[in-house]
Amino acid sequence: MRQAGLLLPLFSARAPGSWGVGEIPDLVPLASYARAAGFSAVQVLPVNEVSRGQNSPYGALSAFAIDPAYASLAAMPDFAAAGGLAALEPSDREEIARLDEARAIAWPRVRAVKDRALDLAFRSFLEKEWQPRTPRAAELAAFCEEVAPWLDDYALFVGLHDDVFAGRPWTTWPAPLRDRDPAALDQAREELSERILYYSWLQWQLDVQWRAARSATLRLGVELWGDLPFMVAPDSADVWARVGEFRLDARVGVPPDAFSATGQDWGLPVFRWDVMEKGGFAWMVERARRSAELYGAYRVDHVVGLYRTYYRPDDGGPAAFTPAEEPAQIRNGETMMRIFSKGAQVIAEDLGVVPGFVRRSLASLGIPGYRVLRWEKDDTVFRDPAAWPAVSVATTGTHDTESSADWYDQLDEKERKAFLEIPGLAALKARGPATFDDGVRDAILELVYASGSEFCLVPFQDAVGSRERTNTPGTVNDQNWSYRVPAPVAELAKDPAAARLRALAERSRRLAG
Repeated sequence: MRQAGLLLPLFSARAPGSWGVGEIPDLVPLASYARAAGFSAVQVLPVNEVSRGQNSPYGALSAFAIDPAYASLAAMPDFAAAGGLAALEPSDREEIARLDEARAIAWPRVRAVKDRALDLAFRSFLEKEWQPRTPRAAELAAFCEEVAPWLDDYALFVGLHDDVFAGRPWTTWPAPLRDRDPAALDQAREELSERILYYSWLQWQLDVQWRAARSATLRLGVELWGDLPFMVAPDSADVWARVGEFRLDARVGVPPDAFSATGQDWGLPVFRWDVMEKGGFAWMVERARRSAELYGAYRVDHVVGLYRTYYRPDDGGPAAFTPAEEPAQIRNGETMMRIFSKGAQVIAEDLGVVPGFVRRSLASLGIPGYRVLRWEKDDTVFRDPAAWPAVSVATTGTHDTESSADWYDQLDEKERKAFLEIPGLAALKARGPATFDDGVRDAILELVYASGSEFCLVPFQDAVGSRERTNTPGTVNDQNWSYRVPAPVAELAKDPAAARLRALAERSRRLAG
């Protein structure tokens, strides 16, 4: 079935009273807009809790926990029971109003005010629910038991990391806790019991809100798609709990290529594939199960790294791949993709320098990879999107690229001429616009919608023809990961762009029934 999906990070959604960042309940009006615009899916970026001091969702503190920034206090019974907004200090209410109106996300400020409000809500839960052992207390206990395989280590880790060691990396903790001595862990659980309960309660509330939002979006006929990061941060609950499954004396990256003479060094730990295999790839199986809980489909980030992981040793030794040989790489990658394919549709992020055997392997598994319009060419000749394979994802760009508008305007005369030779752009070629306008926007969208790909996924900025970026790779600043849509998502369905996009989906046979 041909589908059209909208790519927008959850944090980018805007709604009145959402404290300066998109929140889980905002997925519902976002899905309403998507439906009005002819989309049958909304893809968000990872919602995992990010590591401290970071905004990027691709270096997470946990492979399983949802980031508390996405919690809606307005949808939280315990916040209402604590008195709601009226119970906050006037300075906090003023801060919330400022954040609500802000053009971009001010992450440290959002987190600070939410932390204070969440603590207030938890105090109410302790007094009115947990201590009297109410039915809601029993719901929390049942949740904790259900997700104990990841929640137990996560809640203890955050309690130690944030409350005891003030954010210090776990590798600097005293040896008994760093090395997970059972007696030291038992003592920490006893001493931190209330904080552990807080972090467990918070994940329970996030889970409740997520399940409600996903059910509501499905009733609207819109499926939530997600994104599974390749790795977690070195200073994460998962690496601390499973340290034997990672190399900490080397860093993951990508090798030199045509875009970078030195390659990239991501500073992430390296999988010990042999150790993981002996354990039945249990961590990966759990990640697949969790992703299928959250999403109907999800993108597998940096899929080539699951076939062969490129790493640089900390001691300056030669960089290498693990596994080292192609047969083992194929076996490893296909094992991972079969694991991730259980319970949900997966899409492979196969961009960048990817060996031919990886794409052949993905094709044999029936897993779609990406076709990004601006990069689909043979030397200087752009490939006709009409000939793109059905098992693929057609798109104008990703969260890491500049908008179609900026890309088009930056083309030199030779490349723009080559681009306009694509058969579907005859009318645009005849008009010959030198700069991006609504006509260029519509022609580009028409190309990817009319492509042979079963899946069409469009970044929000390209759908409406705006120029904002979500992320600029290789840079760390306040602008990255801070984009917010200009209007509340509930109002977007009334925008003429929604009708234009819906008509496009209908013409290209991507309109859901």
